[in-house]
Amino acid sequence: MNELELKYGCNPNQKPARVYAEKLPFEVLNGRPGYINLLDALNGWQLVRELREATGLPAAASFKHVSPAGAAVGEPLDDILKTIYFAKDFELSAQANAYVRARGADRMSSYGDFAILSDECDEPTANYLRREVSDGVIAPSYSAKALEILKAKRKGGYLILKINPDYEPPAVETKQVFGVTFEQKRNDIKISADCLADVPTKNKNFTAEAQRDLLTALITLKYTQSNSVCYAKGGQAIGIGAGQQSRVHCTRLAGNKADYWFLRQCPKVLELPFIKNVKRPDRDNAIDVYIGGETFDDSWENLFTIKPEPLTAEDKINWLEKLRGVSLASDAFFPFGDNIERAHKSGVEFIAQTGGSIRDDNVIETCDKYNIAMAFTHIRLFHH
Repeated sequence: MNELELKYGCNPNQKPARVYAEKLPFEVLNGRPGYINLLDALNGWQLVRELREATGLPAAASFKHVSPAGAAVGEPLDDILKTIYFAKDFELSAQANAYVRARGADRMSSYGDFAILSDECDEPTANYLRREVSDGVIAPSYSAKALEILKAKRKGGYLILKINPDYEPPAVETKQVFGVTFEQKRNDIKISADCLADVPTKNKNFTAEAQRDLLTALITLKYTQSNSVCYAKGGQAIGIGAGQQSRVHCTRLAGNKADYWFLRQCPKVLELPFIKNVKRPDRDNAIDVYIGGETFDDSWENLFTIKPEPLTAEDKINWLEKLRGVSLASDAFFPFGDNIERAHKSGVEFIAQTGGSIRDDNVIETCDKYNIAMAFTHIRLFHH
């Protein structure tokens, strides 16, 4: 039996804490892991491994509190995305592209994340990680230069884990709650394009990009605390709504995040007159406040060379009308057409959901109203 003592459990008062197994599937190359670090790392590793297998592209995720803040595959970035992800000055590999996308989808939520990489952590990925506020990283391997860069992060305390990519866990998993042991078969269902075969809507056309994005969204949901909904575009999640009791609240939360992601690309936001040397987290916070319509009062003098013109409600409506080609997945069925109405407002044209609601007819009818192509996956992806 191999075991590893942890700093503490979920909270500092929860000591002692440890992990143990017949053989631990990871090595600690640097730093000291905490309980939540390992929950993020091991859940995230499963996500990126499956996403890599499903798409054939390097994958990455940015995890916080045992749900992904973002997930993506290594598609190239255009200049606008490089700008809003603070990546213009970096050489980017395919693995770096994946992490930059995953980290950039919701930068507010990704602050202090755990970085998850499907492929070797190379120098470009390490260079990008070096500048971001992050608790740790897990990858199957590291180049010598990447390891040198990351070991210097956080005054030498940055957590670096190396996962065994060939490790397969037992078929049955257990957990304890209040002294009671729960046991179940591990959720090893494979998500592939076959999941999109049952299309009950009039529009049955899923583009290649939509298929990639729906697979990205579905695999992301498999490792997101339920209830959950994910919007995706360009090979990345752009809005994740996790852990809500109502499905329409998931759809609204994720849709609002997707809207913010797109509004960050609006010219007024891109041209905000920041003074030099404003830290990236401060920029992220200021952009979030600006898009939300809040006022800066006197604090603008610490951020901008001049006070920016407001981003009006009309500005937002006009810009969001340009958002199209978004894919949406749900970890269970949509019980009402109100979810589709909300999704349509964020440019959704493709949907994958479980199906099986007594109101499927209403959901299909609402999709047909907006010419949305929707697949029934017949797979529920609850995760707790």
